[in-house]
Amino acid sequence: MTSANQAATRRPISVEEFEAFSALFGGNAVFVEELYAKYLENPNAVDPSWRDMFRELHDDARTAQANLTKGSWADHHTQVIGAKDPEEAKAANTNKKGPAATEELLKQVSFESVRALMLIRAYRVRGHFHANLDPLNLEERKPHPELDPATYGFSDDDWDKEIYIHGVLGRQKATLREIMDILNRTYCSTIGLEFMHIQSPEQKAWIQSRFEDGVGTPRLTNEEKKATLKELIEVESFENFLQLKFPSMKRFSVQGGDPMVPGVEMAIRTAASLGIEDINIGMPHRGRMNVLTSVMKKPFLELFSLFHGNLDYPEGVASSGDVKYHLGTSTDRDFGSKKVHMTLAANPSHLEAVDPVVLGRVRAKQDLKGDTERTRCMGILMHGDAAFAGQGLVAEVLSLSQLDAYKTGGTLHVIVNNQIGFTTNPKSGRSSPYSTDVAKMVGAPIFHINGDDPEAVVYACRLATEYLIEFRADVIVDIICYRKYGHNESDEPMFTQPRMYKEIRRHTLPATLYGQRLISEGTVSQSDVDKIFEQYRERFDKEFEDARTFRPNAADWLQGQWSGFARPEGEHPDVDTGADPKLLKEVGLAISKHPEGYDINPKILRQLDSKKEMIEKGEDIDWATGEALAFGTLLKQGYPVRMTGQDVERGTFSHRHAVLTDQTDERKYVPLNNLGDKQASLTIYNSNLSEFAVLGYEYGYSQASPNTLTLWEAQFGDFVNGAQVIIDQFISSAEMKWLRMSGLVMLLPHGYEGQGPEHSSARLERFLQLCAQDNMQVANCTSPANYFHILRRQLLRNFRKPLIMMSPKSLLRHRLCVSSLKDFAKGTTFQPVLGEVDKLKSKIRRVVLTSGKVYYDLLEARREKKIDDVAILRLEQYYPFPARKLAEALKPYKDAELVWCQEEPRNMGAWTFVSPFIEEVLEQAKSKQDRLLYVGRPAAASPACGYLKLHNQEQQGLVAEALGIN
Repeated sequence: MTSANQAATRRPISVEEFEAFSALFGGNAVFVEELYAKYLENPNAVDPSWRDMFRELHDDARTAQANLTKGSWADHHTQVIGAKDPEEAKAANTNKKGPAATEELLKQVSFESVRALMLIRAYRVRGHFHANLDPLNLEERKPHPELDPATYGFSDDDWDKEIYIHGVLGRQKATLREIMDILNRTYCSTIGLEFMHIQSPEQKAWIQSRFEDGVGTPRLTNEEKKATLKELIEVESFENFLQLKFPSMKRFSVQGGDPMVPGVEMAIRTAASLGIEDINIGMPHRGRMNVLTSVMKKPFLELFSLFHGNLDYPEGVASSGDVKYHLGTSTDRDFGSKKVHMTLAANPSHLEAVDPVVLGRVRAKQDLKGDTERTRCMGILMHGDAAFAGQGLVAEVLSLSQLDAYKTGGTLHVIVNNQIGFTTNPKSGRSSPYSTDVAKMVGAPIFHINGDDPEAVVYACRLATEYLIEFRADVIVDIICYRKYGHNESDEPMFTQPRMYKEIRRHTLPATLYGQRLISEGTVSQSDVDKIFEQYRERFDKEFEDARTFRPNAADWLQGQWSGFARPEGEHPDVDTGADPKLLKEVGLAISKHPEGYDINPKILRQLDSKKEMIEKGEDIDWATGEALAFGTLLKQGYPVRMTGQDVERGTFSHRHAVLTDQTDERKYVPLNNLGDKQASLTIYNSNLSEFAVLGYEYGYSQASPNTLTLWEAQFGDFVNGAQVIIDQFISSAEMKWLRMSGLVMLLPHGYEGQGPEHSSARLERFLQLCAQDNMQVANCTSPANYFHILRRQLLRNFRKPLIMMSPKSLLRHRLCVSSLKDFAKGTTFQPVLGEVDKLKSKIRRVVLTSGKVYYDLLEARREKKIDDVAILRLEQYYPFPARKLAEALKPYKDAELVWCQEEPRNMGAWTFVSPFIEEVLEQAKSKQDRLLYVGRPAAASPACGYLKLHNQEQQGLVAEALGIN
């Protein structure tokens, strides 16, 4: 046995596989076996180029081995590759199998085979650098040395010499000239392919076989070609019509990137044919007008109506609206026997912010359909090249793609690559060769396509969709094109890109180019093309006039899963959120149990025993138990609960323990999913270290599944800063902009415990500044029972509002922050204002109105100092502001002085928001006091100090001032 075979026996590589591998690298036994033996012993002992080849071409070895043992090469050529001479292939193989066949084949190879395979591999890796990708030809394609046969020792005399390549490129033998012809057609045409970075041999082989077996040539039927031409003419005609009628109005034309529309259309048709039933689309503003009409089939009449300045919702529906190029819509489309529901998400100008929202919607719909295989719903995200490279959210979203909490079965990413970002050239906009390079982090295949070749765009979109559904993984289609106008139609691009726009102005648009191509090949005639253009002109003229008087008669928003919901009018009515005492005990005892045979951590066992004691006594229910009771009772009532965030399974502060871990084998047990028969499920996942993408994802989930309690918890409330775009552009404003409701709950640990400026404040003031028009709820509960009720209230009303919850840290185990079981029972409800709990004097000199954790500091200090003429009231909900409830709570204290106490600095927290509301209450009650007094930290630039001693001094000082202690 040779040294290489000896090494092979020490690794999980069969003798047959080794022989096949040797065949791939030529038949020079001494050279191949010794080099391969070195590689097996120590990969670092061989030259990096050989090491990479051994690793990368291992897939080919497996393919070769399979072909040696499974049957006829002639059949393979005839059925798959379409070889011109299957008899020649058959003669070369003669159906021999196993080592004997290998030995015979090895005699036919030489070191030239190794060099040829090195060249082939180089084209697989680098061929895209020589591809014809830029329709404007602005940059000269520079020769890449790895793609030059001379680099591998080939001379001009070798071009017609036959080389044995053992089935690679679909040939057993080929001349260098034939090899180069195949490689250039496959990897250097109008499609440039990046796939060798993929780690999965199966995925890599799938793409390789599709391209090398088909020698890289797009294959469309005549009917598909005609459909593509018609779609391109529709795009160009519509854009030209809008430019004629509204020349100065922004629409962010797609012209120059027109093939995006037939490409996406092909992706949708392909997905439908492969079983996809629901498609959710997110995209930026460029091209949205055409996606709305051509893909989503929104009537041209309705879009023209918007350009006329009409509303897109009926009279009487309260909405601020949004610009046309941000709007979304839903539709159902029939593709023969297949029907697909499609949604285009509304989105803001914050590029890429819609990405996680769309994927959250996809996951919610999969869960609603029971689509655990992720094969019935999918997402399509469209991007600009500058945004895909420049926005960090893209990387965050890609990083979610294979995580259990967020996987959706793959996303099709389509980039409309205008080769410019507003006025910024790619050389100033990214550090990588392509805008798509970030996608390599998840091993996504990348198709770069010349946008002037619509057939290549459509073909690549079909292959990309097939790949996505086959492997349930992300895939990238990069359409390299241009934009006809500037950033918008009124912009002058010649100021900054004169060379590019001189070329664009003399460049023929894709519809005309493709029409000329089909005319020359005889697929259509000039009269056919002219007729299509004329039909669209006539249609647009008619619908343009009809649009002047068009008025929608229904708002597209309370349909599907949202049927039966409504917008609340006026003050939100109280709702009984209490639960049956028997149900409370049933849930409480279930969550205090652990399964037999599980090795549970002793500290957790003590917590479970404590929970059981709480439930049995009906007293001292703590925060975590109150939350579990809320979840459990909702689950028993049939409402699913979904919760994600960093460390939510255990809880950042080790309080929740919703998932128990066996200390021996790390098996997982979720008590809330073991409440007995007939319950919905709790899905709770620790997220990756993202706020922006994860919050956007959960927001999207809540939109598509309104009867699920969807929660996101920040590790510390301060970290919500990283998701501010989602809060500003979606959570706080989507209902008014786009008539889209959400019941998302955000849990933001908040409270001053001396842990420094980044572990104290969830920036309450920022949320309150966003509050208006009944857009969301902001609360800071101080009792487990009130927390229980506010969570249940989210699902027990016939409308949905986001809930921003300032959740506690130290109160999770505070001896006073407890509730009785009766406070959770039927007949009880959420209390936005909590009154005095101690027995005080009848004459009260001061009322301290406060909220959150500082309440307990005040209460303990008052009891310690035996103060009995200062009442303390708690504002549990800031918005909607509970003016009526507060007025009732203040009635007994008409003659008392009223102060507001907070632990946040004066320019932060709730002070600037609540003071006008409270003063209105005082005015209406005809109080002697017309101005509310402030007690708290002075205004500051940093949310909190970083020194515990200083923190304690500040906290003691504000508590003393609030209570009037000298």
